Amino acid sequence: MTYFAPSPIIATEPPRDCPRCPRLVTLRDELRAQHPDWWNAPVNAFGDPAAWLAIVGLAPGKHGANRTGRPFTGDYSGDLLFSTLRRYGLARGSYAGTPEDDLALDGAIIINAVKCLPPANKPTPEEIRNCRPFLAGQAGVLPHARVFVALGQIAHQSIVKVLGGRLPKAKFGHLAEHRLPDGRVLIDSYHCSRYNQNTGRLTTAMFEAVFARALAVRDGLAGEAVPATVSE
Repeated sequence: MTYFAPSPIIATEPPRDCPRCPRLVTLRDELRAQHPDWWNAPVNAFGDPAAWLAIVGLAPGKHGANRTGRPFTGDYSGDLLFSTLRRYGLARGSYAGTPEDDLALDGAIIINAVKCLPPANKPTPEEIRNCRPFLAGQAGVLPHARVFVALGQIAHQSIVKVLGGRLPKAKFGHLAEHRLPDGRVLIDSYHCSRYNQNTGRLTTAMFEAVFARALAVRDGLAGEAVPATVSE
């Protein structure tokens, strides 16, 4: 089942004109004037409401999710992400870089640490903190999500805090694995950005290894009690 934040996720999303971060509001208003046909608003979660896997991204890209309104849709990073999800049975349909395609996620959902486009793709620490309650709310209404994949260090830091972990004990690193206090497991990955792919920091094999490991962790967690609480 594919969706753009239906209930219960819908209640955790920021309003379209969220005022929390003045710098991001200014950029949003500028882009609405320049590109009135773009999404230009906080980007909602996307995926399966019964997901066992939650993928935590950084923030919308200017020409990707900020333009199309769907996470990782319309830019270079989405090509690798969605092809990998299809390879591991977590997506079906065709990805065409537009919300009008028939892409659907099965067993997975994408949620972002920061909901709005930040200048130069670099949110400030205050902006990350401002958005964390939305991330916490979404993690809290995904009762079947036992495994999380963080795409990049900012996503890692935000979800560790949301799930009650301690950063000194949960250091970011590609394929690093962290058992969090509530029993959920976090696996880290370098972000699937164009820069990381072009520089060789992240290869297709490296990225696929993250999701292969997520499936193995899921199978290992089978039968354990589902966590009930999430921290902000």
